[in-house]
Amino acid sequence: MLDLFADEQPWQEPLAPGAVVLRRFALAHVDALLRGIADVVSQSPLRHMVTPGGYTMSVAMTNCGRLGWTTDQNGYLYAPQDPETQRPWPEMPQAFVRLCHAASTAAGYPDFRPDACLINRYAPGAKLSLHQDKDEPDLRAPIVSVSLGLPAIFQFGGLKRNAPLQRLMLEHGDIVVWGGESRLFYHGIAPLKPGYHPVTGECRYNLTFRQASKGE
Repeated sequence: MLDLFADEQPWQEPLAPGAVVLRRFALAHVDALLRGIADVVSQSPLRHMVTPGGYTMSVAMTNCGRLGWTTDQNGYLYAPQDPETQRPWPEMPQAFVRLCHAASTAAGYPDFRPDACLINRYAPGAKLSLHQDKDEPDLRAPIVSVSLGLPAIFQFGGLKRNAPLQRLMLEHGDIVVWGGESRLFYHGIAPLKPGYHPVTGECRYNLTFRQASKGE
């Protein structure tokens, strides 16, 4: 496990054109990130969203930022209000903003300004099926995805669902950034294996930053 070598400095691993894994990049920010997650969840609780087809997602989710990703009977959408609380989504914690900017800059996207952050909590067995992030109106902006807690297998494919998959282990503190040629590549998370992490316990958290409004 990479956590055995936690004293090593962060490093980059190219993933695909426009995509990179920033290993350990979030480690110095973990405490502030977890405080931010707790603050957001206290205002907009985690929930298992139901897809338009009636499928209850295994991953528990909530949002922060000006817009939040959610579902209704018509499909997937970004909305300014939490449909459960009927209030605006919580403000994006400054620790989130700072880390996202540092990671996107390191990955070659210094102008990325996210206005939505999806918080996912994975319990053992939870997964995210292969999908494209294409609900955003401006696909020039990259995706920044932060992993905290238990390790997970990240699947990264191509522009077609049946494209060959890369499978890589994401550990606590790793960040994946993809955009450009890879922006619409299919990706997912394999079912999470049971385990215990000293920081998050028996779960994994993921923060996914996106620009959900139209760009300039």
